[in-house]
Parts: sequence; structure tokens; C-alpha cells
Amino acid sequence: MKLPDALAREIISSHQQRPRNVGTLPDAAHAERQNPGCGDQITVWVQLSGEHLRLSFEGKGCAISQASASLMTERLGGLTRQEAADVAAQFRAMVQGEPPAETLGELAALAGVSKLLARRRCALLAWDALQEALD
Repeated sequence: MKLPDALAREIISSHQQRPRNVGTLPDAAHAERQNPGCGDQITVWVQLSGEHLRLSFEGKGCAISQASASLMTERLGGLTRQEAADVAAQFRAMVQGEPPAETLGELAALAGVSKLLARRRCALLAWDALQEALD
């Protein structure tokens, strides 16, 4: 599902300016990742509530890294580990240039980063932190 460019920019801008699920989660596993190339920094907290994930993040950096983290916490919150892993695999494939899967929803707004090698790392920063926290 390819989003129109204007809609993609609007989604990215909205999540960058008003990120969702910001803050720490008490007693949650967490991991921090940095992109030394541009200085972006993200910490992701993950908590299991039964079988379902609760996520939050804090960070600083470019619009892509912040929007990706916000979109990730919004899309994966409430999913099981396996469901989240499936979405993460689809997201990584999209960032590498595959067409966005229908199930990605608003995450498809970040499909354009596949054309910009330097931005791929920004888009994946929170996802790498999440994987580390889950491990």
C-alpha cells in the first residue's frame, strides 16, 4: 500500500511534532541505540502485559528517527511478540526497498527512506532498540 507523498509527509510531520508513547515505563526492559553518523538517539522500553507488548520511547534526532519510533510504538503496542516480529520484518523489508505491506498501515509513510541510504539507519534505530530490549 503506497501512500500519496503529501499524506506520508503529513504523517511523518505529525509523529515528529507530537510523538506518541513518549516516556519511560517502570520496571520495563529497555535498550538504547545511537546513530553515530548523525547523532540520533533512541531509548525504547518494552513491557509484557500478559502476552501483549506495551511500548514507549524517548529520543532526540531527525524527523525520520522520531516519527519511526512514534509510529512503531503506536503500531506494535498491544500486539504479541510474534505479531510484532511479523510487522517488524515487513517494516525492515520496506525500508530495504520492498513495496509496503498492507498490514503496515501508517508505517508505510516511511517507505520513501528506502531511496535514501543514510535515512534507512534513522528509520531503523528504534526498531533495533526494540529488538535488543526484547532479547
